[in-house]
Amino acid sequence: MTQVLQKELENKSIHRVIFNEITRNAIRNAIKNPGSIDQNKVDSQQARRILDRIVGYNISPILWKIITKNLSAGRVQSVALRLICEREQEINKFVPKEFWNIEVLLKKDDLPSFKAILQKWENKKIEISTKEQSDKILQEIEGNDFTIVKIKQTSRKIQPSPPYITSTLQQDAARILNYTPKRTMQIAQQLYEGINLSGETTGLITYMRTDSLRVANEALGNCRNLVSERYGAQKLNPKTRVYKNKSSAQDAHEAIRPTSAFRTPESIQAFLTKEQIKLYTLIWQKFVATQMIPVSMKSKILDIESGKAMFSATGNTIEEKGFMEVFPHIKVILGENIDAHYMKDDLLEAEKIEGIQRFTKPPARFTEASLIKELESKGIGRPSTYAAITSTILFRKYVILSKKKFFPTELGVTVNKFLVSNFEDFFNVSFTAKMENSLDEIEYGKLEWHQLLQEYYQSMSLLLDKVNIGQAKKDLVEYTDIICEKCGSKMAIKWGRSGQFLACTNFPNCRNIKNFKRDEKGEIKIIEAEKINEKCPKCGADLIQKNGRFGKFIACSNYPKCKFSKPFTLGIKCPECGSGEITEKKSKKGKVFYSCTNYPKCKYITNKKPIDLKCSKCDYYFLEERYSKEKGKFKKCPKCGEEFF
Repeated sequence: MTQVLQKELENKSIHRVIFNEITRNAIRNAIKNPGSIDQNKVDSQQARRILDRIVGYNISPILWKIITKNLSAGRVQSVALRLICEREQEINKFVPKEFWNIEVLLKKDDLPSFKAILQKWENKKIEISTKEQSDKILQEIEGNDFTIVKIKQTSRKIQPSPPYITSTLQQDAARILNYTPKRTMQIAQQLYEGINLSGETTGLITYMRTDSLRVANEALGNCRNLVSERYGAQKLNPKTRVYKNKSSAQDAHEAIRPTSAFRTPESIQAFLTKEQIKLYTLIWQKFVATQMIPVSMKSKILDIESGKAMFSATGNTIEEKGFMEVFPHIKVILGENIDAHYMKDDLLEAEKIEGIQRFTKPPARFTEASLIKELESKGIGRPSTYAAITSTILFRKYVILSKKKFFPTELGVTVNKFLVSNFEDFFNVSFTAKMENSLDEIEYGKLEWHQLLQEYYQSMSLLLDKVNIGQAKKDLVEYTDIICEKCGSKMAIKWGRSGQFLACTNFPNCRNIKNFKRDEKGEIKIIEAEKINEKCPKCGADLIQKNGRFGKFIACSNYPKCKFSKPFTLGIKCPECGSGEITEKKSKKGKVFYSCTNYPKCKYITNKKPIDLKCSKCDYYFLEERYSKEKGKFKKCPKCGEEFF
């Protein structure tokens, strides 16, 4: 593109205008101070695009041949998938370890009670691994006095975290607002491009794809004035708080912040949607908090002696809320509520003492937020790619989200297994992070981009030549003890267009196949075809309902000897032509829709499920199933619009 511009404007100077926010002043200043095109940045971006294509265009077709169609192997997404699969392996291999805590509820006179936990036995740190150990210690403690032997008081401050960058915005939006990274970036794009405020379109936030913590001096001054006016001078941090970028930050754009701190959420709420105001409020709160005083905490630690045992209780109190008045979304562990009247040498009464059994827990599965945090911490990906990574592995059905956590699917595990076994050198964390650093070096002019691409392509080609497609397909076949009822051979699990299926190992002599699912224990359960009360008009065998690439259909149970089939219909006549019936179909992307059996003569199509119920208001012969966040599931008449709940 740069070369095209240079050729077209050979005798004219070419400039690059850079602005971080779509506001009148920002754009005017950018035009007044144009920059030049940085060829190193162009080369870096070009190299990044080509690297992604070297991977995608070479490895994805191999996945299609070996596993199934519509798969992809991205340079970064494959590493994200590997992280999820390896975490699942850790969880499956994890063996919980038993341990016991001894806890006592203590009080003095009418003061509020507090909980203390056994820390030392005979002045040594203790680990209790069995109930027998716990019971023995409880017996020795029984009847002993509990005395406060030491009170330690400390103060600490919690500083506000930096303004948002892309990764931290996506993490907090997922944690606090329950937005997916993709949705977060869509809403942020709307706020960046501008919202109509009383007749004038105004950009509300700075550019949302950034890894820089830099903030313009003018914006910092604007923010500090807002804090002084709105919260009082006593809440303003004495010094302007400036955050340092990490060494790998590209620093092309500022951190994500409101274009004006004085444009408070409540002042523009009427012009924004619910989602927009929630995300804007989060960005505004985070930015304003950066220039406020820290949270002041006081901690009190009591050491309590009882014979050979030393118990400990910790309580924290917030002395000054500081920036939490603006940004309350931080976790502060307060611990026990220890009254100020508890003193050293106080003799305490034990209200309750018990041993509590606990078990160590496996590492947590990744959420969208924690996966992005992991990728960023390891230097994988860039601000513009985080949302695409999570949405791609979900779209490809490599993983599913359940209770906000990633679980690898059978397909995802299979793809990861193939990639790791054949391209281990490329699809690992350290290599991908190193590649990102190399791309940065191109941007800084330290590395020639053609050289990097050549090295990468040659290494990839060597590995591609070693892939034995026939052997790889055999390696993916999982043999079972299930016997084919048609020929008596064993059946095996294979991959096809619609996923895994059971096939007779006597293929091609026997073409028997079956659908299956795995139960919670991983055991295979055959899904029997659903019979319908109808016989095949060609051979007289039972007709069954099947699922194909494009949805449900009716077929002869005597397949492949008899190949009779017909559409599966809902038993509702087409409202457009009146002669056909409505049938359920599935698009290439897997989305369900409803159309007429007379297609292509009749073009009727809808994505709303027809229900065989009459409208009680106008007697129309069917209703449609609808859904909205406000109303939930309901039915609506397509003729008169009456809604039924």
